[in-house]
Amino acid sequence: MSKISKVKARQVFDSRGNPTIEAEVFVKKQSAISICPSGASTGTYEAFEKRDKNNKRYLGKSVLNAISLVNTKISNKLKGQNIHNQENIDSIMINLDGTRQKTNLGANSILAVSMAAKKLSAKIKKQPLYKTFFIKNNFKLPLPLMNIINGGAHANNGLRIQEFMIRPDRAKNFSDAMRICFLVIKNLSKIIENKGLSTSVGDEGGFAPMINNNNQALDLIVSAIRKSGFVNGKDVSICLDVAANELYKKNKYSIHSKSYVSVEKSIQEYKKIVNKYKIKSIEDPFAENDWMSWSKLLKSLQNVQIVGDDLYVTNLERLKKGFLNLSSNAILIKLNQIGTVSETLDVIRFAQTIGFKTIISHRSGDSEDTFIADLAVGTNSNQIKTGSLARSERVAKYNQLLRIEEELGKKARMNKIH
Repeated sequence: MSKISKVKARQVFDSRGNPTIEAEVFVKKQSAISICPSGASTGTYEAFEKRDKNNKRYLGKSVLNAISLVNTKISNKLKGQNIHNQENIDSIMINLDGTRQKTNLGANSILAVSMAAKKLSAKIKKQPLYKTFFIKNNFKLPLPLMNIINGGAHANNGLRIQEFMIRPDRAKNFSDAMRICFLVIKNLSKIIENKGLSTSVGDEGGFAPMINNNNQALDLIVSAIRKSGFVNGKDVSICLDVAANELYKKNKYSIHSKSYVSVEKSIQEYKKIVNKYKIKSIEDPFAENDWMSWSKLLKSLQNVQIVGDDLYVTNLERLKKGFLNLSSNAILIKLNQIGTVSETLDVIRFAQTIGFKTIISHRSGDSEDTFIADLAVGTNSNQIKTGSLARSERVAKYNQLLRIEEELGKKARMNKIH
């Protein structure tokens, strides 16, 4: 049996230049590392991220106390455990923490160790990571939900909606999906430049031009799709992440303008842009506790993917509530929202059992770690959301998916939306 001999952690930096945790798990002389991501737009019910708020050396953002917990309490508890028993490893850390949202040890401490353990198990078995989840054959590559214009908390341009994305729905394979997105992004860059706007990028690599009107951003994207030789809504679909938590006040929303309006008015505005721009997916259209509004929107919009992120925070109990309330038909999966690989897999399994689309996602503060690329393939998740074709921490995931596709060869298949 391959037993864990040591666990250690160190402070490294994420793509926003903030400290984060890298964990390294050892079995004798073999080891594997993993880096925990961090979000900017976060849900209230996410697992707790432990930072040194009173340490002014890093403006309260360091993770030195969390690292100390990994090097002492977590390492001592996991020493001697079977590296191939992921559920046991995760259960030990969950019980050691003893809180609902992992506030004692910090979900960032626990997750970094959990992912590193999973990687080391695959390494010792001499298997690709994607083959060690619950899909054992008939692997499918996910369709990319590629961020091409940033707004909201991910940029400082004044756009209300946080992410404007494209999805290459008719891509023949993953390589073709990347080619399609590449063409649209390059043409979008030219269109933005020709309008005298900046092509600087936001946290997730999408352009962040100084515009403050959602429709203006959508018009730019439609133009880029057409200029690339594709049909909007067929070859390429526009998808949105509204992040409505940030746009909610006193039962009203300011999604479509700076004015706060009723839920009914917001739904009417959603209908208008869905029809005009053939939008196929909307993430977090309403706030995380506004269950009734989610249900109303789902009934109002046929053939649109309604995605719960802050609503579910990769939490099984919240997902079950959403299913019973008919709140959405898809879920965004973020490992650090729940804090262990095992709990994440439980949520994916349940979501797929009830017919939800599963979308594996990065965070705005990410790293060169490519764990989520393997997770997407190893769970046959429909889509992956990991930024644009800019910033190496985003591109790293796409490159890993290209490697997986090459390794699968003729057995490689693309996931389908319908």
